[in-house]
Formats: sequence, C-alpha cells, structure tokens
Amino acid sequence: MLSTADALATLLGAAGAVLGKETLPTLEALNRVLAVDVVSPLDVPPMHTSAMDGYAVRIADLTQGERRLPVSQRIPAGHAPQPLAAGTAARIFTGATVPPGADAIVMQEQTEAAGDAVTILHMPKAGEWITAQGADIRSGAVILPAGTRLTPQALGLAASVGCAELSVVRRVKVAVFFTGDELTMPGEPLKPGAIYNSNRFTLRGLLEKLGCEVSDYGIVADRLDATRATLREAAHGHDLILTCGGVSVGEEDHVKPAVEAEGRLSMWQIAMKPGKPLAFGAVRRGAVGDVSDVGAGAADTSTPNTPAETFFIGLPGNPVSTFVTFLLFVRPFLLRLAGVRTVTPRALSLRADFTQSKGDRRNEFLRARVNPAGGLDLFPNQSSAVLTSTVWGDGLIDNPPNHVISAGETVRFIPFSELLN
Repeated sequence: MLSTADALATLLGAAGAVLGKETLPTLEALNRVLAVDVVSPLDVPPMHTSAMDGYAVRIADLTQGERRLPVSQRIPAGHAPQPLAAGTAARIFTGATVPPGADAIVMQEQTEAAGDAVTILHMPKAGEWITAQGADIRSGAVILPAGTRLTPQALGLAASVGCAELSVVRRVKVAVFFTGDELTMPGEPLKPGAIYNSNRFTLRGLLEKLGCEVSDYGIVADRLDATRATLREAAHGHDLILTCGGVSVGEEDHVKPAVEAEGRLSMWQIAMKPGKPLAFGAVRRGAVGDVSDVGAGAADTSTPNTPAETFFIGLPGNPVSTFVTFLLFVRPFLLRLAGVRTVTPRALSLRADFTQSKGDRRNEFLRARVNPAGGLDLFPNQSSAVLTSTVWGDGLIDNPPNHVISAGETVRFIPFSELLN
C-alpha cells in the first residue's frame, strides 16, 4: 500500500497550473489566485503621516526652552499642509500629512491648548508618533506574489497601492458525477435498499468552496455504456473528472472499466483510515483543435493532432472516506491546478484528552474537536459511515501507523479551518 505522503507526492507531481488567466476588478477577486506578481507603484504611506491626534513641532524650538507655541495651521487627514514655520506648532490629526520642517508629533494628551497657542508638556524624541513614508511598502516591492490565493486582507493590500484590477488564474473546471442505482436524491421517496446521495452535496460544497467551476452530471445509471458516455462528455472542457464509489472490481462497479476504456487508470491502496481505495488517471478528450481548451490536462504536451487528457480521480464511496480523501488529496491537487504554490495545511500540536488503546497498521485520521480546556476530545464512533463526526469535529488527528494514543500526550491536529480553506 502507498503511504499518504507518497500518494500525495504522486498527485502533486502530475498537477500543473491550468492555462489561461483573466483580469477582474479587485473588488470581485476574492479567493481567486494571482496569475502575476502585484508590484507596488508607490510608497505606503506615500508621505510622512501622524500616528496620533496632537501637534506637529520642531524639536529645536523646544530645546531652546520655549514650550508655549502659537498654532500656525490646522491639518486634517487628506489636506496638504504648509511648511511649519519656525517657532510654531501645527494642530494635526491621525493620518494627516506631517508638514515639512516638523520632526515630531506630541499627542494632545501631553499638551494644553488655550486660544491660538498650545503649551507642550512633553519633550518628544525625533520621529515620535510619525509614520515614515514607505514604512509599510516601498515602491517597486512585490507585495503579493503570483500563486497567492486572494484573502480579504490581500485585496485590501492590493487596493492600498492603487490596484483597481488584478490578473488571476482562470477557475479550475471540475466535472462530477455519481454512480449507484441505490442512490436517491433528497425529496424523493426512499425505496427499499436505497440511500440518500449525501456525497453529492458534500463534494459540490467542497468544490464550490475552493472556487471551482463545477459541472454536476448527477447520478449516472449503473451501466458501462452510460458511464463511458458520461466520461467522454465530461472530458471536454474540464480539468478534472471526480467521482466517488464504483471503482472496485464487482460486477456492478463500472467506473474502473469505463475509465480504462476511455483513458488510463491507476488503482491505489493507500495505507490510511478512513479512505483506503483511491483511483487516479485520465480520460482522453479526442482531437483538440484549441489549445486553450486543454487547460492543465494530464501530460500537458498536446498538439492539435494529439489527443489530450482530462485528469480523473475516483474517491471511495463511504461518506467520511469521501470527505477525508477529498481534503487530503483532491484539495491540494485542485489548489496546485489553480496555481497555488503552498498547498500543505498547517497542523497544530495539541494535547489528547482521551486514550486510544489500540493502534491501526494504517495512518489514521481521527475526527476530534477542541474542548474548553484546549485539549482534544475524540468522537466515539470513528466508522467511515458516520458523517455526524465530520460536523461534530473541528478537524483530524493525524495518527501514525501502529501508534497508541495516551491521554496527555501531544498529537498532530489538522483543523478543518485549514482543510476547508
């Protein structure tokens, strides 16, 4: 069996950023991935500014013993000041431009104002309460490198240097479908032997949260011809085809032979629990005349006369297995297709407030949540069919093979907030 590290390395080694980019207004670029570096055209702040409400002064005037100064001007934020006349102070407000000639700000709590004059009660140091020009950003600096996924604060940073538009990688296009005559959609009568198709809702939500453009082909009949036809249709115009279930070798499992007939497939047994089986491969697109349609297709060396391929990943069918394998393998794969450079979720070292007396020969990913004391509680039923655990929990404990967890020891915990980002 493959280790989780080896399986992930193989997936990421095959993934390359999709072709194509677009320009969006900065206000509409949330969660998109930068296609090019954002370089600042200016210093931020673009001038020396006051960090306090107070008075701009010349220290030289104060060192001569004069602490009562006439107020020569008033400077609100957004107004251009006059040079500060020697022997005077300027009333200034937070964020306002420091007048030429001033070398310190005395905050208003350390002054006494009376009429058109102010008494300075504090001897400031040079530069006190002045935010220097370029203290945050220097002109010409790369403030957001290509491959950055744009958070709200990243949009604010881009806006702070005047970027009204951003060049971003196009959305990754994913086709998803589900096989199994037992699957029923919520709202429909549940026949004997049938189950509701929870995986469709989970996967759609996960894909959309990652910003993918999703084509949902719904539930495909458990027939080889129907599965092959759906694969052929889904291969065109998509970067990835994603399914769950149906990749075993049973008589009713048609995904495996269908993918092998329409492309190529590797069946992996991964040393993990839950989620042991995973399928990875590609489906032929046929002759491609428009290279822009190829995207990041597997073996991205296509020419107009050479068939291109669309990646294929088949997930296990149990709902928790589907969820966990998506987070650990499909998520980083999709992020890499989108051009994101760093795809590894950050893990925390937290205390286990439980005992697990028996380890497993596979790498376990245990659903747990943080308790009020800052430790971790374990969901009592770790079955791959218990979807309740994914809502109850805050994340996954990454437990090495054959490791018994004792109460009080430190374990590696990957929060869902990282895995769902």
